[in-house]
Amino acid sequence: MKLDTICVQGGWQPKNGEPRMPPIVQSTTFKYASSDEMAKLFALEKAGYFYTRLQNPTNDIVAAKITQLEGGYAGMLTSSGQSANFFAVFNIAGAGDHVVASSALYGGTSNLFTVTMAKMGISFTLLPPHSSEEEIAAAIRPNTKCLFGEVLSNPSLDVLDIEAWAHCAHAHGLPLIVDNTFPTPINCRPIAFGADIVTHSTTKYMDGHAVQVGGAIVDSGNFDWMAHKEKFPGLCEPDESYHGVVYTERFGKGAYILKCVAQMMRDLGSCAAPMNAFFLNMGLESLHLRVARHCSNAQRIAEFLESLPEVSWVNYPGLASSPQHALAQKYLPKGSSGVISFGLKGGRARAVRFMDALRLVAIATHVADARTCILHPASHTHQQLTDEQLAAAGVPPDMIRLSIGIEDCDDLIDDLKQALNA
Repeated sequence: MKLDTICVQGGWQPKNGEPRMPPIVQSTTFKYASSDEMAKLFALEKAGYFYTRLQNPTNDIVAAKITQLEGGYAGMLTSSGQSANFFAVFNIAGAGDHVVASSALYGGTSNLFTVTMAKMGISFTLLPPHSSEEEIAAAIRPNTKCLFGEVLSNPSLDVLDIEAWAHCAHAHGLPLIVDNTFPTPINCRPIAFGADIVTHSTTKYMDGHAVQVGGAIVDSGNFDWMAHKEKFPGLCEPDESYHGVVYTERFGKGAYILKCVAQMMRDLGSCAAPMNAFFLNMGLESLHLRVARHCSNAQRIAEFLESLPEVSWVNYPGLASSPQHALAQKYLPKGSSGVISFGLKGGRARAVRFMDALRLVAIATHVADARTCILHPASHTHQQLTDEQLAAAGVPPDMIRLSIGIEDCDDLIDDLKQALNA
């Protein structure tokens, strides 16, 4: 199936007499006829459901659709994008290990890595997203377990050179993990460019209606863990917390996701709610239509903003003037996203007055849904970062993040005009 069809019918092909829409299995537990059957489930000797924290039929249907969209081998849902990124890294890195990541990250991800996971004994080296392969290689240590980046960073809109990062990772026996939240698989399929594991905040475009918080992890199945088994004992050596199972031996290409479910989700929770998965699936059905409209609206509004004397700068990969334009043409030829960042002459004070004067565009923490919204990252999403960290993340103090929705573009432009005049 092509992507548009997967959005609508992927993950769930009902049999005769079954519901056309994936059912909501709103149950924590599942009944079995014998103790032996249940024992086999707990021993990972048999596939099935016994507790929704680990697996649930509704969640698995939606995870399968996202896996199909990304061209992956196996996938899972989590309760948020934050938990997806945490699980993706923590599944292969622990105390005493090291990760190389792009510095152009969402503020919450940056804090997760450099503060919370640092307290767990995992160190991170953050590099500019456009670092050369030599610079990336120089940052890799003997205890490095993976490379990490955002395909299109939030909110700096840097485009990651996926092939360069993947080539460097693989040359050192490491997987590349990328967050593909902003492009979605409609605009970019990172696995095709060499990424090994893909994460999402499904709260954003995949849902598209701001009704559920969720995350997803997709494994390509391409990385050969056993070829570098000394680096990944959690996958390649017996897990004594699960009867000595060796995930790579038992589950082959499914080892990474199976360990993430059996160990990470078992011990840390952060499972998706079946009702949220149902809402997410409804959003996925129109993803291919909405993303195209987000991108066309954003392109027009970025060009409009670039023409205004009141605007000091505009950052949108679709603009020919953007330093990201060449990489965007390579990785995001159908469009990057609906997110634009720009600055007004007059700095932070004028930005606040402008935002307060908007009528149709709402000031909201959220981004990437059907309704247009706006915020000031240095004051809102990234306020926990120092000025130096803001600069490293590509977030200048005057930056305004504008997330363009799917409304009529003329109405949005009229609102921006009246707010600037006000």
